[in-house]
Amino acid sequence: MNAKMIILIVCGAAALLLPPAAGIGQEPAAEPRSPAPIVPPSLAPAGSAPAPKASPNSLPEIGDVLAVMNKATSAQAGGAAQDYSGPVKLAIVFTGLALLPAALVMMTSFTRIVIVLSFVRRALTTQNIPPTVAIVGLALFLTLFTMAPTFSKVNEDAVKPYLADQVTFQAAVDKGIDDLKEFMVRQTRQSDLTFFIDLAKVPAPKAAADIPAHVAIPAFAVSEFRTSFEMGCLLFIPFLLIDLVISGILLSAGMMMLPPSIISLPFKIILFVLVDGWRLLAQSLVTSFN
Repeated sequence: MNAKMIILIVCGAAALLLPPAAGIGQEPAAEPRSPAPIVPPSLAPAGSAPAPKASPNSLPEIGDVLAVMNKATSAQAGGAAQDYSGPVKLAIVFTGLALLPAALVMMTSFTRIVIVLSFVRRALTTQNIPPTVAIVGLALFLTLFTMAPTFSKVNEDAVKPYLADQVTFQAAVDKGIDDLKEFMVRQTRQSDLTFFIDLAKVPAPKAAADIPAHVAIPAFAVSEFRTSFEMGCLLFIPFLLIDLVISGILLSAGMMMLPPSIISLPFKIILFVLVDGWRLLAQSLVTSFN
């Protein structure tokens, strides 16, 4: 085999193994789509056209589900529009009560608060002190405190107009959900919101009310998990330093059989009480919500 044949074989193998150069024999890669930043309704420019709510990948609205239930269980008198019947309203109310715990956890500040409080109990190594019922109770009332402005807005925009027969039940539900979505979007990281918008393949929204609920809720939950874990890790640091100091002292004294947690526990509790830890913790949790 001569040298020319060897060169041709080597060049052919290299052409098969090496990837083609950019721009040669292949189309340029499409740039990723980046949706427009979310603008709260209060900051949206005047005169801007609202974004379309309907999209090929959108889920049915709550009003559509209520309309289907109402049409299936009640008859239209003379073709005239009528409000939802009594049995349908009762079914909706009981369904809402059954889903209320999930909504409380996933659509409010409860998730962040209860995770941070659990981190504090774990960092103190006090086992079940405070008990779980106390942790959940404190998280619940701190949630009511932080969500009071949003709940007040829902009451003014949805509950009171519906009780005064100014709007229909469907319009009241839609307005209440829009107020909750405004709170969730305000607390959600832009990166998490962009990720779920791209994943759902929905049009880029212009305001918080244009984001579908099945996109806003998981984005808010993931963002809350990340924020609560960041706060919990920061709370662990001072207690970890106490454990390291106590472990070093016991090791230097030759008391290797004595668990360091038994000695460090009183020092952790004393430090937490002296700095008024519960008040500082409540202040940090409340002020962490915009």
